[in-house]
Amino acid sequence: MAWQPSPESLQTLIGCLKDSHNGFDKAAQKQAEIMLTQAKTSPDFNNYLAYIFSSPTPPAGVTLAPRDNTVVRMAAGIMLKNTVKTAYKQTPEATVALIKASVLLGLRDENHPIRYNAGNIATEIIRRGGVYAWPELLNELLNMVGNVDGQTSPATQEAAMSAMCKICEDNAKLLDREVNGQRPLNILLPKLIEATSSPTPRVRAQALTAIGEFIPRKSQAMLANVDALLNQLFALAPDPNSEVRREVCRSFVLLVETRADKLTPHVAGLVDYIIAQQQNDVDEDLACQAVEFWLSAGEHEDFWKSIGPYVTKIVPSLLQGMVYSGEDIALYGSASDDDEEDDQDEDIKPRFATKKTNRNANGSANASGDQNAANNSYEKLGGMEEDGLEDGEVEEEETDLDGDDGLFDEVGDSTWNVRKGSAAALDVLARDFGDAMFECIMPYLTENLKHSDWPQRESAVLSLGAVAEGCITAVTPHLPNLIPYLVTLLDDPEPLVRQITCWTLARYSAWAIELTDPAQIAAYFVPMMEGFLTKMLDKNKKVQEAAASAMATLEEKAGKKLEPYAGPIIKQYIKCFEKYKDRNMYILYDCVQTLAEAIGPVLALPELSGELIPALFKRYDSVPDQSRELFPLLECFSYVAMSLGSVFAPYAQPVFRRCVNIIHQNLEQSLAAASNTHLDNPDKDFLITSLDLISAIIQALAGEKASMLVTDTQPAFFELLSFCLEDPTDEVRQSAYAVLGDCAKFVFPQLRPCLNTVLPILLKQLDMDNILDEEIDAGFSVINNACWSVGEIAIRYGKGMAPYTDELLKSCVEIVTNPRVPRGVNENAALALGRLGLANAEALAPHLHTFADEFLVSMDDIDPTEEKATALRGFTLVVAQNPQAMEKVLLHYFKTIATYEDINLRSPIKQELHDAFQNIIQVYRQMIPQLDTFLAQLTAEEQAALKSQYAI
Repeated sequence: MAWQPSPESLQTLIGCLKDSHNGFDKAAQKQAEIMLTQAKTSPDFNNYLAYIFSSPTPPAGVTLAPRDNTVVRMAAGIMLKNTVKTAYKQTPEATVALIKASVLLGLRDENHPIRYNAGNIATEIIRRGGVYAWPELLNELLNMVGNVDGQTSPATQEAAMSAMCKICEDNAKLLDREVNGQRPLNILLPKLIEATSSPTPRVRAQALTAIGEFIPRKSQAMLANVDALLNQLFALAPDPNSEVRREVCRSFVLLVETRADKLTPHVAGLVDYIIAQQQNDVDEDLACQAVEFWLSAGEHEDFWKSIGPYVTKIVPSLLQGMVYSGEDIALYGSASDDDEEDDQDEDIKPRFATKKTNRNANGSANASGDQNAANNSYEKLGGMEEDGLEDGEVEEEETDLDGDDGLFDEVGDSTWNVRKGSAAALDVLARDFGDAMFECIMPYLTENLKHSDWPQRESAVLSLGAVAEGCITAVTPHLPNLIPYLVTLLDDPEPLVRQITCWTLARYSAWAIELTDPAQIAAYFVPMMEGFLTKMLDKNKKVQEAAASAMATLEEKAGKKLEPYAGPIIKQYIKCFEKYKDRNMYILYDCVQTLAEAIGPVLALPELSGELIPALFKRYDSVPDQSRELFPLLECFSYVAMSLGSVFAPYAQPVFRRCVNIIHQNLEQSLAAASNTHLDNPDKDFLITSLDLISAIIQALAGEKASMLVTDTQPAFFELLSFCLEDPTDEVRQSAYAVLGDCAKFVFPQLRPCLNTVLPILLKQLDMDNILDEEIDAGFSVINNACWSVGEIAIRYGKGMAPYTDELLKSCVEIVTNPRVPRGVNENAALALGRLGLANAEALAPHLHTFADEFLVSMDDIDPTEEKATALRGFTLVVAQNPQAMEKVLLHYFKTIATYEDINLRSPIKQELHDAFQNIIQVYRQMIPQLDTFLAQLTAEEQAALKSQYAI
């Protein structure tokens, strides 16, 4: 018998759901929440929710106003979604069946919030259980979208298409996977293309959105249907609905990236169409999407050539799009001085740990993570900030019922808009067409650079900056006139002009930096640098930010050329520390750390460090441990510590201790959250930045001073580090293994007693099976640092590695022989194998044939360093134990010996490597009577090197 609710329980639950959202009676609301918590323990609780959610009218005996009935049903739907989200696999099948049935009824409901919520529940079921957890759903949705029964309302069609769109977004890969000889996408894609002919605009638009999930995949289905799609796009191009046209533009952008060959025959019409949509001043999103087409076209390796004949049409449209609109001028123009005003919380961007310590094959740290250069270069243009609606997922439990569509506001940063997109597109096209692009904009610059209306003046400066990289050859003859004029614009009355001038000057800073004539340096470079420094204390905070960012760019490009100016630069930074509010303090940290990286040890001069460090510490002491400002601040300290080296020693202890305390607090919060689901998990970025700074301090101080810091926190330091080595977050483990390697390198006596705890943890990390496909990049970064730390430990622990050698050998061999492993990880694993052989050659020798070839290939790409020298020596000791195993790669081995550079440096490490090579050559001379004939296969240069170095 089908499940039926108890009338009494149903009435009680409806009353609780209603009261739980009664903001006028707090007592009733609190009591209802208590009762709902108790009711959740009932096995039938979700059955009741499904019944309530799918019932358009209240049950007999319950009187509810229409609005209250909607509130109750929405509350039930939200609780159902949260159940699916958090406990889908624990929910009984019978209850899941009821939830599915309620969803199908909800999609056909007359009430928009119910339809929207039903779609959310449907997509959550698919997200948690997979497409095949509800295989009938796709057909049901397609039937609703296509109005197969002739009775489906346009509203239900929209709801079904919305759910279908989200399912496609979440399951694009799975829908294109073959199951039982069929690919769902082969059936689904033609239906979606058919749906783009729907009489309902929202269905047409969302059908295109769903199709867009599959265009980049180059699937069989897309290959078979691309012509039908293209025909439909051309048919929809003049659609009266701007949302549809926006999706048409988006589809063209995606097709440029994957099937540009299909668009090339239609390029003339496409250019006119995109320009027309780009100039739409009613729908900003449509215009923005149209601009994206030029970015994609310009970045395509071939397609950009096809738009060449139309550049004279395209460029004016881009220049027009770069001028502030009247609305923007009213909102942002002629901004008042605000440097004394405190920043609001919403003005400050969320900060994340950005410095991920990744060890390359010579042990040095580098920052990992690529960025979209084109978009990021233009993110700050205009400084417009507004709230953004996110039509997506809400990570926390949904409890808000305001609004029909269930969307939630999130405070957003500067949005991507037509102005920024046009500038970025001009940049990309300038790189494609080079100096010819400058000829296109020259008349515009001549007319507008000195225009009396500041929006025109500002736009001209922006366009000049946008073509800086692509047109530098054509612009360079004009720079002696342009640079002085731009420097004068740093004092323009309009803040937005001063702001964009900073950015444009920074784009041309390389030209000024490369000047060698002292008179020219004084005429161009120095005024540019002084202009940035002066504007860092502008009365407008946006100008301050732009100037600071420009100064950081100048530092990065100038490097050691800034050494003569370090004193004045630091004095200005100290004034900024005194003046800046919270937001711009972040970019100031970037200026300081970039300067530290640029001038290196020069920063350690007493007259420089003596002024900078107190200013940094003044801010450091005022920032609480819970502030996200710690991320850029600790990163800044990392660079400063590395530059100062041992000079940082007097300042190191309080910073080191604070980092250890932050790690301790964070780990304790993680343990508490693991045992109490009501507690939030701590922000792991605090762990990451603290570990990275500890790493920098240990490297900077090295030796005895670093040992004292670690000893001062014993045994807590290595206990905490071992927890970090097992943290579930990849980025935490990545930084932790960097610290472990540094400890092995610089404070090994303190690390040694803890190795029996640490090494078993490290072995588990080297298990390749632990890397999930969707986390492959982050997982490999962890393994990379773990391999590097193995090598650093092995070279010092010697025979102490014996209990772990077999497992380390197995793991490292798997890494160096796996073609999926990135080159840098492969190299670090090879170095670890070689260094493991220094004291454990006998254990590795029987397995030499399993890794000799890959080891030698890896060594070919590694620069000569002490790490490479020790790895080759350890490998050579292994070869000496089993020389016969090298039969297939012996010529490659002798090539490695012959081409090893830097062997003449008679440091002990290089001398030991030379002796090891000499000994192994003698071994093979005894084994191979015709060794000289064998070595004749090497090049003349390689034979000469062997003869000169090893008397062959």
